[in-house]
This record gives sequence, structure tokens and C-alpha cells, in this order.
Amino acid sequence: MASTTLDAGVTSASPSGKTFLGHPRGLATLFMSEMWERFSYYGMRALLVLYMTASVTDGGLGMKMAVASAVYSVYTAMVYLLALPGGWIADRFLGARKTVALGGAIIMIGHFLLAVPVSASFFVGLVFIAVGSGLLKANISTMVGHLYDGPNDPRRDGGFTIFYMGINLGAFVAPLVVGTVGQQVDWHLGFALAGVGMALGLFQFLLGTRHLSPKSSVVTSPISPAEKRAIFTKAGIWLAIAAAFYAVVGLTGHFTINWAIWPLSIAGLAIPVFVFAKVKRDKDLDAAEQSRMSGYIWFFVAAAVFWMIYDQSGSTLNVFANDHTASTLLGFDFPSSWFQSLNPLYIMALAPVFAWIWVALARRSKNPSTTMKFAFGLLMIGASFFVMMLAMAAASGGAKVTPLWLAVVYLVQTVGELTLSPVGLSVTTKLAPTKYASQMMGVWFLAVTAGDCVAAIFQLVLGDDVVGGTAYFAVQGAMAILAGIALAMYRKKVVKLMGDVH
Repeated sequence: MASTTLDAGVTSASPSGKTFLGHPRGLATLFMSEMWERFSYYGMRALLVLYMTASVTDGGLGMKMAVASAVYSVYTAMVYLLALPGGWIADRFLGARKTVALGGAIIMIGHFLLAVPVSASFFVGLVFIAVGSGLLKANISTMVGHLYDGPNDPRRDGGFTIFYMGINLGAFVAPLVVGTVGQQVDWHLGFALAGVGMALGLFQFLLGTRHLSPKSSVVTSPISPAEKRAIFTKAGIWLAIAAAFYAVVGLTGHFTINWAIWPLSIAGLAIPVFVFAKVKRDKDLDAAEQSRMSGYIWFFVAAAVFWMIYDQSGSTLNVFANDHTASTLLGFDFPSSWFQSLNPLYIMALAPVFAWIWVALARRSKNPSTTMKFAFGLLMIGASFFVMMLAMAAASGGAKVTPLWLAVVYLVQTVGELTLSPVGLSVTTKLAPTKYASQMMGVWFLAVTAGDCVAAIFQLVLGDDVVGGTAYFAVQGAMAILAGIALAMYRKKVVKLMGDVH
């Protein structure tokens, strides 16, 4: 009976009857689409801070490193924050398939706006990419799940593994291609190449849309005309207020980039607080669910600290690679943006190893608890910044340090990521109250938003004299290690709050 149901599900998802590595044909469409989208995103990301900090005579924007890093942090925060309305738009208005297509088109336009050598076009392009990424990121993974016959389809986990390999493959290749063109030929040509990557991904998606599951076109919770009017009215009012405010600031000559960074950073911290307060005040949740949510807050804060450091790979670490790291290894010269390929390379190499380790430890009843995995992830990310502290000290006096310093930093960070990120996704689904089951994955993404917004505030407050220096890396590394130790010390309290979830 199960095989009959499975075959029916495959047939509906892939009318041609063809498969992709034994999976529904639609997986190839989503694999290629996401690979090219990640190519565009990580290619652009490898150039972003380097372009903003490059002097005007070198074709850059001539921004201070602290401000450029803060812009980068807020931009990354908004990508994850906008995944929440991205999922809502698919559920209430368009369905996943149309929302992903729309998101891909907006991302493509954003990259081509970056390719225009005008600073105003550059920042508008970042807005487009953030909005498009929110629409696409929230829904394309869901569409992978639609290809299979429910959560018990034995091929489902393998399908997601193949899909995530596409993510890392695109992320690995992008800095090698886009980074090289941007740094050695022309910044804007590099951004344009990222746009071409997204165009290829969008073309692949539209070409293969017939292979996707019919579920991906369904609007699961259509919005009523009354709700639509109310939402558009409220949104229009808030947009009008924001436009009027910034028009006054701009026309009076007071506008600087800080007028954008500070409000977005504060919003990125306030929204998670609002979400958790709303859930904790919900009278529909029973005592067990409330307790589990209290336990989840520990994991959320730990994840925010982790991402605060981890996401600086494209900002402070990227600048360190460009300014303080030798670009020659074993006689081979390479652009500094190539360091951005190390993390996806390590993930592709180590993810199967960690999956095997957890299974092997579970068989021996020695698998670490979720709390201890999180604590270990925090210790690793903190240790990576202590390594950066030593690397920065070695680079004092204008010396160029060996590339092996950054190779070690990214290796340590990847080990930390593999102990925290997948576990975080899992514990989110386990601790989620029934009422908020579908919304909690968006809440998990808010941990990235919160962490990146804290990083942006640090960078703005500390300024160029401190950001990227020895003390900067040392203090944040110490914060993460202390957070990891605290989580380990209070693990029994957290486990108690988790109730019957382990």
C-alpha cells in the first residue's frame, strides 16, 4: 500500500515519469534553481564589503570599514527577517511556486542594479535582493518537501541532502568566479555576473516548473477581501509615515547611512522580543508548551550569539583577508574573495562525517544532548575569534600573515556550525507549540536577524579604530565562550524546561 501511494505521489510531481538520482524530477529543477540563486548571493557577498571599503579611485565607495560592516550585517539580517513575510505571502496570496518565481525575478533585478556604477542604485539593489531573498528563501525548501509523499517517504531526507548540496556547490563556486571577476576586472562586472547567475536560476525554475508538485501552486490559507483591505490600509499608512519621515530627513540635509542602519537594527532586535512576548502571553498554550518555549529561548539567544560572529565571514574576516593576508600559497596567487569558498567546501566535506558521528554515538547511547551540542557550537565559534585575535596580532605592523590562519578560522567555525545549526532546526520543530508549529521555523531565522543586528550596533558604536582589531575579536570570542559555558552549566535547568523533548 505504501509503495502504491509513493508511486502516485511521484507521478503527480513528475508527469514525465523521469527521476533525478532516484528522486522526483522536480528535485533537479529545485536543485539547479537554488544552486544558481546561491551562486548569485554568495558571489555578490564575496564582493560586497570589499567594494564598499575600496577607495573611490579604485572604483569603490570609499566607506569606512565599521560602517560598511554594519551595512553588511543589517543587509544579512533583513534577508532572514523578510523570510517571515515571504512565507506569509505564499500561504495567503500566491502559493509557493509563484512566490519563488517573483522572488527570483526581484533578486535578479537587484543584482543588475548593483552593476550600475551609481551609489544610489547600489543601495536600492541591496533592498531588492533582500526582499527577493525573503520571498524565495522561505518557500523553495518547502517545495522540496512537496515532491514527496509526506514526511514518511523514505527518500525525503536524501532529497533534502541533495538539495543542500546544491546550496553549498553554488556557494563554493561563486567566490571563485564572481570574486575573481569583481576584484581583478571590474566590481560592477562582478555584480552583473551574479545577476546572470540568478537569471540562469530563474530560467531553470520556469523551464522545469511542470515537474513540480501541484501542492506548490496551492494557496494554503487564502486571504479574505476584508483582511486584504485591512492589511493594505495599515501597510500603506506605515509606508507613508516612513516615506514622509525620510523625506524630511533627506530634504533638510541630515540623512546619512546611519538613519537606515539604526532603525533596522533596532527593529531586528525588537521583533523577536515581540514575537516571544506574544507567544508567552498566549492563553491557548498549556503549561507544558509554555515551559518548552521558555527552554527554547535559551537556544534562541545562544544561536543569536553564534550568528553574530559567524556571519562576519563576509565583513570583518573578508576585510582581514584583503588587507592583512598574503594572497599567495605554494607559489599560487589568488584574490582574497576566494577565502569565502572555504566554508561551503568544509561543509560538503564534513557534513557526512558529522551525520555518521551522531548516528554512531546514538547507537552507543553517548549522543550529546541538544544543550551540549549548542554549548560546543558556541565554544567553537568563540575559539575561532580567538584564533582571529592571534592572527590580527601577527599582522601588526603591516605584515601579511599566511592564509593558513583564515583556513583554520573557517574550519573551526564550520565545526561549530555543524554542531549547532542542524540541531537548532530540529529542536525548533520539537519544542514548537502546536498552535505555532508552522511559524516557528521563521522564528528560528530571527536568531540570525538578532545576531546580525547586534553585530551592526557593535560596529557602529565601536567605529573604525576598534572594529577588526585584536580587542574586537577577543571580546566577541570571550562573549561566545562565556555563553557556551553558561549554557553547559545550566543544562539541567534547560532540560527540565524542555519537558519530554530530548
